[in-house]
Amino acid sequence: MPAVAAPSALRHLYEQMVLGRVFETEAERQYKADHIGGYCHLSSGQEATTVGTMHALQPDDLLVTGYRSHGFALARGVSPEAVMAELFGRRDGCAHGRGGSMHLLDVGHGYYGGWGIVAGQLPVAAGLALGLVRQRRPQAVLVELGDGAVNMGAFHESLNLASLWGLPVVFLVVNNEYGMGTSVARASAEPELYRRAAAYRMHGERVDGNDVQAVIEASDRLLTQAREERRPALLEAMTYRFRGHSVADAGLAYRTKDEVREHQAQDPLFRVRERLRAEGLSDEDFDAIDREADERVAAAVQFALDSPEPDVAQLATGMHAAGSAEQFARMRPGSAFGEQALTFDAGLGS
Repeated sequence: MPAVAAPSALRHLYEQMVLGRVFETEAERQYKADHIGGYCHLSSGQEATTVGTMHALQPDDLLVTGYRSHGFALARGVSPEAVMAELFGRRDGCAHGRGGSMHLLDVGHGYYGGWGIVAGQLPVAAGLALGLVRQRRPQAVLVELGDGAVNMGAFHESLNLASLWGLPVVFLVVNNEYGMGTSVARASAEPELYRRAAAYRMHGERVDGNDVQAVIEASDRLLTQAREERRPALLEAMTYRFRGHSVADAGLAYRTKDEVREHQAQDPLFRVRERLRAEGLSDEDFDAIDREADERVAAAVQFALDSPEPDVAQLATGMHAAGSAEQFARMRPGSAFGEQALTFDAGLGS
């Protein structure tokens, strides 16, 4: 089990949490400055869950997430520079500028992507877990999903197969109380989402997602069970997002400012900070941690700005597996206008 009691280990966790918070704040700023396109979903307030679960993952375990993924990528070890460059759509991004905020990817860190389709990542995770079984590899898969995804068909299909086939996968439901603007109570007949696991004879439990040590204990225990016993599980982490569903959402049409302030008073960073203060860390220590996070994120922004944009001519590279050209050649004559090649400048300059 990962050691988290020592002040040095707890300080490292806190540093990761602060980095995630500062990164998200800057990502919102850069989005509003029009440096980030598409959608951008922040996880401010959920740092104990992201950092805690990533601390429990072993280096050779596999990770799959939904689209609120910046914090998971950072805590998994993807550099702030690579994540920010990906948000900017630049060539040096972790997905080479092809994914953006909703589709981060870094296979070198065992991260098999953020997925933009709600619950679309769950069959992928089940497939990865099946691959581990078939290859007799002792790793586990952790797949993150939001509370809104538990009502999608892919959720039920994936849990059913995971239990039926004994797949080494832990389903992490990050319950931040809202699926977009709809509360869990209004969307789920069973609002205690961990209980859904019982329908598939799978272990399910709920943890305080704002307590990083509780998250580490629960996720480490369930991941160990997945690796050693090939038993899947569902872990529901109760947390809260301070910002709206995306940067385009103020987050106040469906909740009050008082509700947000009440949750902000239980900020997961405050909890770890108080534990560290009891261990002897000073205000100067905390200031240094904040300063380092600010500097790392500022450097990531500059790196992203300096990174070149992807070559448009290579936009379709990697879309089809090698050797599939013959298969797709048969489809070209049936295209709407008989196109034989991708073009990106039609009509420009006329």
